[in-house]
Amino acid sequence: MKKIGLYFGSFNPIHNGHLAIVGYMTEYTDLNEIWLVVSPHNPLKEKGTLLADHQRLHMVDLAIGDNPKLKACDIEFKLPVPSYTIETLTYLKEKHPENEFALVMGEDNLYTLHKWKNALELIAKCKIYVYPRQDVEKPSHPLLDQILDKADIQFVKAPLMEISGTFIRKGIKEGKDLSYFVPPAVWRYIREMHFYEK
Repeated sequence: MKKIGLYFGSFNPIHNGHLAIVGYMTEYTDLNEIWLVVSPHNPLKEKGTLLADHQRLHMVDLAIGDNPKLKACDIEFKLPVPSYTIETLTYLKEKHPENEFALVMGEDNLYTLHKWKNALELIAKCKIYVYPRQDVEKPSHPLLDQILDKADIQFVKAPLMEISGTFIRKGIKEGKDLSYFVPPAVWRYIREMHFYEK
């Protein structure tokens, strides 16, 4: 049975911070693979600078190349929107009973679990691997305390990554060369398509 970490994100765009985290997780934990689950655009929210689903998925594919430990996953494109992690996880468990799934998330997301749909059911179904984020404080909330008390959580001492999609999009709009912050193939695609320039 493979242990697969599910790393959810908009990946708008995927950058070297994402890759450093998933690379660390596959090398320094017992996870055999990480699936980068590209979150679809929520039609209830303003699109803003979010690229089309297929374009963000393509950039994830470009970023991971032929790494057998990483996979670009479009599963949420096929599920009802808005996407809920519990529903995605349930679907994947039914479709791939041969695998054991876990969640990979930043410490900031860990402390929002009390706002997630069916959070207690979710933590009963899978382990959570958490990487550090800077300046994160745990809010005081009884449901969150209950969730954290019951959850199987492994804190992973991955390097702190302060690169963000917001930083990259803003820099591109300002005409900066941010080629060192994203994988070369992704940077070429962004430049060819003139993404984030306006």
